[in-house]
Amino acid sequence: MLSSTFASEWERGLKNAFTPEMVAGVARIMSARDLITAAAPLRAVTRCRNTMGERGVFGVRVQPNHPTDDVAGVLLSALDGLLFGCGDAVIGVNPAGDSIENVIALEHALHDLISAVGAPTQSCVLAHFTTQLAALERGAPVDLLFQSIGGTEATNAGFGVTLQGLAEGREAVLASHAGREAFIGNNVMYFETGQGTALSVEGHGGIDQLTCEARAYGVARTFDPFLVNSVVGFIGPEYLANEREIMRAGLEDHFMGKLLGLPMGVDICYTNHVEANQDTTDQLLVLLATAGCNFVMGVPGSDDVMLNYQSTSYHDAAGVRELVGARPAPEFEEWLEQTGIYEGGKLSELAATGPDSLLTFTNSLKELGL
Repeated sequence: MLSSTFASEWERGLKNAFTPEMVAGVARIMSARDLITAAAPLRAVTRCRNTMGERGVFGVRVQPNHPTDDVAGVLLSALDGLLFGCGDAVIGVNPAGDSIENVIALEHALHDLISAVGAPTQSCVLAHFTTQLAALERGAPVDLLFQSIGGTEATNAGFGVTLQGLAEGREAVLASHAGREAFIGNNVMYFETGQGTALSVEGHGGIDQLTCEARAYGVARTFDPFLVNSVVGFIGPEYLANEREIMRAGLEDHFMGKLLGLPMGVDICYTNHVEANQDTTDQLLVLLATAGCNFVMGVPGSDDVMLNYQSTSYHDAAGVRELVGARPAPEFEEWLEQTGIYEGGKLSELAATGPDSLLTFTNSLKELGL
C-alpha cells in the first residue's frame, strides 16, 4: 500500500476486493505517516451539481447552523462561507428542529440562495432521511439525501435506518432530479459516521470501534455516495479520550474510507469537555490536507452555535488550501473567479475587503426577500 504502484492497482479494481474488516486490520498496524502516505494518492471522484474528489481538490462544506433555524441567520452564515471560497462540497444545515415543515423551509431557502448567486454546488438539510423524503414528497428541492449510519444492524436500527429504506430513498431523490436542471451526476447520498457511534447506542455486539467504523464505510459504499465524512471528535471523551486519540482516529477514518473507495471527508472537531483545543484541529487539518482528504467543514468562527462543538472555520479551510496548493471543485472555482472572490486561483483582495462581492450577494438576499 505504500508502494508507488499501489494507487494504479487500486484504481483498476483492487479497491473492490477489500472488506471492512481487512481495512480495519491494516489501519491498526500503520503509523500516522503510513496512514497519510497510503491515502494521499487514492481519489474517489463523484458528481452531483459539481465534481468533487479530483486530484488537487480540497472541498469545504459550509455548515451555517442556527440555534433556532432562523432562515436569515442561516443564509447570512452561508454567504460568509461563500466569500471565503467555501461551499463547493455542500451547503449543509443541521436543523435544530426535525419537523417536515422546518426542513421544507430550509431546503427552499438554500435552493433559492444557490440559484440567486449562481453557485454550482448542492444543498442538504441534515434531518433524518425519512423527514427529508417526506419533505421531498411535498415539493422540497432535495439535492442530497443525508443520513448518519453505523457498521452494525443494531446501530442502524438505533438510528431508525434500514438499508432497504436508504435504497428506496436514493431512488426517490434520483427520480426527482430527472425533473430538475443543473445535475451532472447520479451521486446523491451523503453519509456521516464516527468512531464510537456503535458504542454510543450499544449496538457494537462486542466489536471494537475501529472495526465498527470500517463496517459503516462498507454500508456507505453500497449506495455510491457523493460525500461521506467521519465526525471524528463529536461524540466526546467517552470514546476518544484526548487530542492524541482524536488525531489518530481522524487519520484512521480517512484512510479506511479512501481504501474502500469512498469520497472521504472529515469533520475535524472536538467537544468542550475533552482535552483538546484549536491547535488540535489545526494540526489534524494540515495532516488531512496532506493526506488528500476530499473535504472538511467550514463553521462560522469554528464554533457551531447550534450543536455546541468546535470544528474548523471558513478561514481555516481557505488558509490550508493556499498552504498545500489545493483548489475548490473545478466548476465552483470557475464561479469564484467570475464573481471576483477568487483571482488567479486564490482568494482575491476584493473578497478580503468585501465591497463588490458582498454587494452582489446582499442584492441576492434582497431578491429573496430577506
